[in-house]
Order: sequence, then structure tokens, then C-alpha cells
Amino acid sequence: MKRRTLALVIGLLVALLVLFGSYLLSIAEPYEEEVKHGPSPEARANRFLAAERFLEGQQRKVSRASGLEVLDTLPSKGQTLLLLADRDRMTPRQAERVLAWAEQGGHLLFVAEAFWDEDDGKSGDLLLDLLDIRQYDANDLETLEEEERSAPEERTQRWRKPAPQGTAQRAPTVASGDRHPELTKLYLENEDEPAYFGFDTDYHLYDAQNRAHAWANSAQATHMLQLYHGKGVITVVTDHWLWQNRHIGKHDNAWLLWYLTQDSDVTLLHHAERDDLFSLLLKHFPQALVAALLLIALLLWRRGSRQGPLLLPARPARRQLEEHLRGSADFLLRRTSQQRLIQALQADIQRRARRRHPGFERLPVAEQWQILGRLSRQSPSNIGQAMRPAGKDRVSAAQFTRQVAYLQNLRNAL
Repeated sequence: MKRRTLALVIGLLVALLVLFGSYLLSIAEPYEEEVKHGPSPEARANRFLAAERFLEGQQRKVSRASGLEVLDTLPSKGQTLLLLADRDRMTPRQAERVLAWAEQGGHLLFVAEAFWDEDDGKSGDLLLDLLDIRQYDANDLETLEEEERSAPEERTQRWRKPAPQGTAQRAPTVASGDRHPELTKLYLENEDEPAYFGFDTDYHLYDAQNRAHAWANSAQATHMLQLYHGKGVITVVTDHWLWQNRHIGKHDNAWLLWYLTQDSDVTLLHHAERDDLFSLLLKHFPQALVAALLLIALLLWRRGSRQGPLLLPARPARRQLEEHLRGSADFLLRRTSQQRLIQALQADIQRRARRRHPGFERLPVAEQWQILGRLSRQSPSNIGQAMRPAGKDRVSAAQFTRQVAYLQNLRNAL
């Protein structure tokens, strides 16, 4: 009976579980949840990955370059070089090489990196200075215009170059019909509406030589200039943020990249400065680098440790006056020469002799030795051994000790 009762209880529990599961399945509703894991490691490492994928999707041949040495093998015709890397380490020779490449028929696109300095007459950006294109802070344009009105005529003419017919170097003020004054606009022929781009409106480009044949303006500033250079074309922009992964999908930013690179292969140079070995090790192998540094420190500590047993410090009771005197004498002997010690003893003897015999210092050496012998009752040979001048050469320990003993006996006798 007990087994039958236990089986009934287990069966009842299983039935209840089945009924409860059936009820949960009847009220459950399936749903989808999107979990965002953020950008992929490749996208985090490459700010222009989306731009590369977009151009490849437009049947462009896209390649990356890590330095300007790519110009040695890169043909000019049918090529667009997107020079988006920092150029603070570019040399004048490299700048001339880049412009010569564009002059042979290539399309060069680069970002203006420095503001024009009126006092120096240059910006420091080698490419901008060679092309005489100037970048200003858009917030300072009104101040510059006010200064122009009060400046000499020649300066005003230098700032306001004649614009091409039907165009203007600087965009007009905000018009009443401008729906997006904060965006940069590019007007094309046979198009009623302009293309809109998300350039940073804090910068303004100025073509001092009036060479630009195309440009793009926001309501207050110019953000893109394009000019012919020999057989090629050069495009200057104020920033490249609109083509980074987060911004290329906004407005017509991707279309502008397609428009500027159409009918050509594309080479992107957006990370010209290579990391050094230490930076790469610190980035990818920090634990191994720390372990190596600790190992080096341990080896230096091991090599620098003293060999043999440690000498226990002497008890204070052993530090008698004689030990202090001996230690002081050893220190003086190491720090000074034998001649200096002998000369000090001889000078002390002469001071004592002057006190006992006034005018001692004015007597000849022979008479001084006679007086010393009479005052100390020492033999002339001992006086000669003690007071003879110290030589420049180092003497033996026995000779040095003997002369010091003669001097001490003579000084004690005075």
C-alpha cells in the first residue's frame, strides 16, 4: 500500500506540472529583442571603416596606406588620395612631393589643419601655405571685416579677392529662405535643391589666389574649396568628421564622398603615424611588459647585492676614543695626501716655536733647526728628519710613519 500511495503522489505531481506548463505555454507570447553590442573591434580601430565599405559598395577600388611613401608606386591618373591623417610631422619636401603627384593628374583631398597668422604671413600648414589657401575661425570673420574697413586700401584688396563671375568667396548672411543655415550646401547645375553636408561651421576657407572653381558654403563660412593644379585637382576641406563612422550616414555626407571620388580608385591615408614598439607592447601585452620590467628589476637587485655574510654592527661599548682617533686618521689619509698631513704637523711645530722664540719665522732654515734642537733637546739628525720638506711623490708607509714619529716627538718636546 505504501508503494501504491507513493506512486499516486508522484503521478499527481507530474500531472500538476504538466498542467502548469500547458498554462504557461498558452499565455506566453513570443517577442524579439535587439541587443546592441556596440561597434566591432575593427570599427573601433578604423574611424573610416564605414566610408571604405561605402566606396567599395559603389564599385570603387579602395586601398589603405600607412605613409606618404605610397606615392612612390601610386599612379596619378585615375587616382584619388584622401589625405586624412595628421600632417604635423610633414616636411617641406614631402609637401612638394604630394603637390607634384597631384599636378601629374591625380586628385588630392586633404584637411586644413591650421589657422592663418597675419603677423607671420603663414599658417604652418605646409600644403595650405604652398597653395595660398587660408583658414580662419568663422567666429572672427565679422571682426576681420570691421578691421578691413578701417585698414589701408591695399590690405582690403588682399583680403577681398575678386570672386568668379556669379559666385562669392564667402557665403552671404543667413537668408530668410535658408531652411538649414547650419549645414553646408553644394549647388550643382540642373539641380533645384542643393546637397547638404555636416561640416563644422567654426572654420572658414579663403582662396587668396582666387583659383577655386568649386566650393561649398554654410550660411556664414566656406568649408570646401576645389581648384585645378596642373593636370590634377585638389580639394581642401575644413574637417573630415562628416566621413567618420558615426556621421557618414547623416545628411548627404556619403554622397559627397562618392561625388568627389567618382571615376577613380581611392587610396586612404588616415593613420600615417605608426605606434612605436613600446606603445604596441603596452596596448596588446601589458601583463607581459610588467612581468619583464619586474624581472629586470629583480636581476638588478640580485646583481647589486653584497656577497658574503653581513657584518654585525659593533657594540657601543667598543667605540672608544682610540677607535675614533684611528678612524679620523684613516679618513684624513684617504681624503688628503701624505704631504698635506706632514705639512700640517710642521706648521704646528713652527707655531709653537714662534711662541717660544719671537722672530723665529724670519730666521734662515739652518738657524731655525738649531733653535728647535735647543728648545726640544733633540739631535740635529732628528730635527732634519722631521722638518725636511715633503716631496711630491708618495713615500712608503714605513718612511711616512718614521717622519710622523719624529714630528710628534718634536712637537711634544716643545
